[in-house]
Amino acid sequence: MYPTYGGSGIVGSELGRDLAARGHNVHFISSVLPTRVTELGERVHFHEVEMMSYPLFEHQPYDLALATKMATVARAERLDLLHVHYAIPHSISAILARESIKQKRYVPVITTLHGTDITLVGADRSYLPITRYGLQQSDGVTAVSKFLKQATIETSPVRNLSVSCGTARTAETASRKAPGK
Repeated sequence: MYPTYGGSGIVGSELGRDLAARGHNVHFISSVLPTRVTELGERVHFHEVEMMSYPLFEHQPYDLALATKMATVARAERLDLLHVHYAIPHSISAILARESIKQKRYVPVITTLHGTDITLVGADRSYLPITRYGLQQSDGVTAVSKFLKQATIETSPVRNLSVSCGTARTAETASRKAPGK
């Protein structure tokens, strides 16, 4: 999720809070603490994605640093799943993280779509193939509206696409539907 802007940060934060209230351990993995996450505690954890400054890179590869942090946290904390918000770059980073540790254990990836990740960024020719790949490799995909579900189907045929309002029940259901569950 993007922790400081728009709906993905709000939905992700609220979902995490609701899951923690139901007794689940929630780990936010991001560059900064999401603005809606006001308390960390026994069930709510934050893992900062740190960026290395290297002169070769004109732009630091956040998506790779995110994938590395996701893999590290998933392995160390024995996460049940990686639930990411926004297709690009988060689903790709989660899939890369999953693939990098799959010999030790399989961690399902659930991707929640929020809008411009499909209708604007994901529909752009330069990102469409990688967006499709990310969605097709996700173990489950949710969209925050019926309109977005239809837009996704039109641009990126996806199996297991459901509409959700970002409730804790949706994440629990998606976890149960993932392979090996």
